[in-house]
Amino acid sequence: MTETGSFGGLSVHLNEPLSHYTFTQTGGPADLLALPTSVVEVQQLLTEAHAQALPVTVIGNASNLIVKDGGIRGLVILLTKMTEVTCDGTRLIADAGARLIDVTEVAYQAGLGGLAFAAGIPGSIGGAVFMNAGAYGGEICDVLASAEVLTRDGQLTTYSNEDMQFAYRHSLVQDTGDIVLRATFELTQQPRPQIRAAMDHFNSLRASKQPLDYPSCGSVFKRPAGHFVGPMIQQSGLQGHIIGGAQISEKHAGFIVNLGGATASDYLAMIHYVQEHVAAKFGVALHPEVRIIGSDAAKG
Repeated sequence: MTETGSFGGLSVHLNEPLSHYTFTQTGGPADLLALPTSVVEVQQLLTEAHAQALPVTVIGNASNLIVKDGGIRGLVILLTKMTEVTCDGTRLIADAGARLIDVTEVAYQAGLGGLAFAAGIPGSIGGAVFMNAGAYGGEICDVLASAEVLTRDGQLTTYSNEDMQFAYRHSLVQDTGDIVLRATFELTQQPRPQIRAAMDHFNSLRASKQPLDYPSCGSVFKRPAGHFVGPMIQQSGLQGHIIGGAQISEKHAGFIVNLGGATASDYLAMIHYVQEHVAAKFGVALHPEVRIIGSDAAKG
């Protein structure tokens, strides 16, 4: 049974395995894991962490994430309980912990188009804004109006789309460490059947091409300019390769799946293996799209 304690007046989990939360089902323990339900609670947690000089790591839905086997020191804040989504005219406002899949459904119900590309992305709003998530020709930067963030010193501020300095799989908050709490999207009125058709189309593409029947961290590598990652991995003869419990997916070579019992170290070894072989064959450097955090497991 998970041991709990108090931190900043809030209940936290102690030495909690993050493999219970990551989509890869890998990752070591968090010293302290908090699941706040409001902005006020996030502020409480940051204030206490600052007072105790503890490092803070913020996690969204843990879908495009690898937590190393040694876990994460200090306080980990998981935002999955902050999930409110509302619509105001053509604007949709979503808390950071809301799942993209759920948010696209709310947009559909309200007859708001523009988010269909994200219908099958398993991440959270906060994570999607953090990494400027995208698929099938759409990106978060195309529809984000503003993001409400909490700075690391506990100040609330709002960034416009321009302020966020979006680029391919990048945003300002990756550099500043600000915590995305809420996002406002500017969408367009569309007939609901048209929105549903687009959502169904993208979900069908995803199901036909991606290994949804195994745990994974999604697309592992950023796409290099002028190249496609999957075909390069295939042409390097790597598809299906196994290290420990991790395998380069036989369905889509851009994914690494957990066949059962994989560790984060298996994933990292596979990433390095792919990088070395693709660089040797094509002279192309692959860079991870997946976020890799935490400490290595102690040796011995």
